[in-house]
Amino acid sequence: MLLPFVDLKSQYQSIKKEINSAIKKVILSSQFIQGEEVKKFEEEFANYLGAEYCIGVNSGTDALILGIRALEIEKGSEIIVPANTFIATALGVSENSLKPVFVDIDEQDYGINLADLRRKINSKTKAIILVHLYGQPDKIDEVKQIIKKTGKKIYLIEDACQAHGAKYKGKRVGNFGIFSAFSFYPGKNLGAYGDGGAIVTNDKKLAEKIKLLREYGQKKKYYHETLGINSRLDSIQAAILRVKLKYLDKWNKKRQEHAFLYNKLIQENIPEIITPKFFSDRESVFHLYVVRVKKRDQLLDYLIKNNIQALIHYPIPLHLQNAYKFLGYKKGDLPIVEKVSKEIISLPMFAELKDFQIKYIVNKIHKFYE
Repeated sequence: MLLPFVDLKSQYQSIKKEINSAIKKVILSSQFIQGEEVKKFEEEFANYLGAEYCIGVNSGTDALILGIRALEIEKGSEIIVPANTFIATALGVSENSLKPVFVDIDEQDYGINLADLRRKINSKTKAIILVHLYGQPDKIDEVKQIIKKTGKKIYLIEDACQAHGAKYKGKRVGNFGIFSAFSFYPGKNLGAYGDGGAIVTNDKKLAEKIKLLREYGQKKKYYHETLGINSRLDSIQAAILRVKLKYLDKWNKKRQEHAFLYNKLIQENIPEIITPKFFSDRESVFHLYVVRVKKRDQLLDYLIKNNIQALIHYPIPLHLQNAYKFLGYKKGDLPIVEKVSKEIISLPMFAELKDFQIKYIVNKIHKFYE
């Protein structure tokens, strides 16, 4: 039995007619760029999140880059970034000639380490990026309180690229910072059939700036108000996302049920494995199901040999990546993330996963540790 990490084919089969119809509609309209489907998706996704504005762009990376660019932060300033995330979070900073300052993580939720955050804030700090990693909302109120105590103007930015539909104290993430970035990479909880992204904000002026930036800096064709780029969400991708958005809550609920079953079976049979925590005030959508294990690399090889596609997110913390060597970080600077990055493994997680498949995976892991 082959158990894929993600099964996009099964998802497609369940909504095949709607998807095909949506794609055909765009082709017949010939509105492939900035068409009606994009406008409707932006409205529907903003409404789903409870936000005012959604601006479609071509990737989650561009969402971070353009969102930060629109803030017009002075070059050379610093933005704080947790070290356990995909490099796109930091690239959003670097691509704007700003300095990413990496902070350690919290072992309980793999979010930002509040003590290290307090240490890293200084007069150059202009923003903090909270990453809702693996679909788990981070400690939003605590970070806001830290910002408030500084007495400085420090923006809170949400990287929600893995957290479509996740809730913090009953409210969907994407509403708590100056802006939020979302990715619609195919494997995401809400995924397109290609690259795609969005910036969500409740700030009207910021939304208008971003709309200019994503389309060559123009309001009217050939009349350029500012220096922008070409970063647009394709109409076909928007049409696909409109179909999928209707099912997102249902799919997220299935992921939560899978995570609960994983936790139950692992805790009963393999107590030495650390499972994800459920928090009463934070509702994860389990984009990834990540556990901490002993002999991680050996377990990964064992699972792959047994046709179970497990992965590692992320094997090298950002402060130790060659791309950021120039910042001068060294091993030991962020001890928690360095330790955790050697122990984490992501098990198969998708809405269409079956209970018997989860039981099979856990049984195989149990045999490994016998």
